[in-house]
Amino acid sequence: MTLELTGGPDFSAPAPKNARWTRQYAGHAVTFGCPARPPERTPRVWSGRGLGLPEADWAGFAEQLRRVMKKDAYWIARAACPDRHAGDAAIWSSGRYDDEDGFVYFAGPCTHGDPWPGYRPARAFTIALPHVRGLRIRVAAYFAP
Repeated sequence: MTLELTGGPDFSAPAPKNARWTRQYAGHAVTFGCPARPPERTPRVWSGRGLGLPEADWAGFAEQLRRVMKKDAYWIARAACPDRHAGDAAIWSSGRYDDEDGFVYFAGPCTHGDPWPGYRPARAFTIALPHVRGLRIRVAAYFAP
């Protein structure tokens, strides 16, 4: 992407690369990492209460959720979960767009270990595997035409 100013000198600014996601499975949870993000695009997590990402990043993250659901670890965790409703969309709220920061937030069971209240930047966050399906449903519904 090139940024050109009309009537002045031309200069280029590199286009932001799509942030790569990492996934690590431990027990019955998946931890998503996003090490290559600039601070203003770092996910926001309110530990135990919700997740927010820049609106443009949700499509790539939805792909990550899809990949998680293809893993044996996901299906094993779902089968072992005593709560048969853990994968329901009702575990997560509908998406809420915040026009101040351009993020879309979904309230639900996402953690990052910070005990302080409020949405905080997090380079990594964890979702229990049985809850991945519900988030995927909510994300798809939010972005459906």
